[in-house]
Amino acid sequence: MSFLQVKNVIKRFGTQYALNDVSVTVEKGELVCILGPSGCGKTTLLRIIAGLEKLDSGHVIIDGKNATYLPASKRNFGIVFQSYALFPNMTVIGNIIFALQQKSKTSKEEMEIRAIEVLRMVDLIEHQNKYPRQLSGGQQQRTALARAIAVSPSFLLLDEPLSALDAKVRTKLRGEIRAIQKQLGVTTIMVTHDQEEALTMADTVIVMNNAVVEQTGSPKEIYSNPSTAFVAGFIGSMNFLNGESAMSAIRPEKVKIVERRENYDYSSQVSSIEFRGALTRVFGRLEEAEDFCIDLASQDFDVMNLREGAMMYLKIPQEHTLSYAEAVGEAL
Repeated sequence: MSFLQVKNVIKRFGTQYALNDVSVTVEKGELVCILGPSGCGKTTLLRIIAGLEKLDSGHVIIDGKNATYLPASKRNFGIVFQSYALFPNMTVIGNIIFALQQKSKTSKEEMEIRAIEVLRMVDLIEHQNKYPRQLSGGQQQRTALARAIAVSPSFLLLDEPLSALDAKVRTKLRGEIRAIQKQLGVTTIMVTHDQEEALTMADTVIVMNNAVVEQTGSPKEIYSNPSTAFVAGFIGSMNFLNGESAMSAIRPEKVKIVERRENYDYSSQVSSIEFRGALTRVFGRLEEAEDFCIDLASQDFDVMNLREGAMMYLKIPQEHTLSYAEAVGEAL
């Protein structure tokens, strides 16, 4: 049985739909990322799962029980916010013990043992007596995570937990959060607008747009087989080619640059070049005045003698081409 089921949920703010007939299933023990642009409804969905927002219609089933109208205090979840929400007048260990006091009837000694246990898990034991203002952003976020998992929740909710951190810290914490989640086996639902976070951390990705779920699948499925033009354009980079009755799409790494004497599909001048470390991205414009890009291994690019203004000849492998009924303007 699935751990969480959201069934046909509708939520409006005035006349505006925040969620329009949204259904989601989360399996026990998995990490699910709800991904989408700002205003798509992802945080509203998380708040409805938590019981922090009332729905207009639909159902929320948690661990086989109807929790649609169950208050947040009865849903047994831990939550980590973007802003951390730590108590500034309490130490690191004090923040965790306070959370335990709200949930547990165990002795002070047992609470301290549990707090030390989770602080070791998030590698903060040496910072236990510091106050939040004395911590870095990453350390504050790990404190918030420790506080959330200390109470042994049935499931964990993460609301844009890494968006306030710089890129290097964000990358490190992604791995740490995923490792802790696997170690605990706790069902986790995370909201993010960062596709890299979703693709690297999640077992399942739910892509939302305009109050609806566009696609649900594994990171590989979402990237390799986007079911709508919106998902194709939102996840990673995608080249779109408008046809007479449909639109085709291909990832930049799937386009081949061939010699002029070979059989090619399009030709283009190189308009610009971006070095991206292991990859180099080459930009051009097709005869139909459509912008286009190709990703090459930098070592391959180095032997091609490509430069701005040079001609390149492109082969579009049909086996890597996707097709959509929507026009580009409607989808993106």
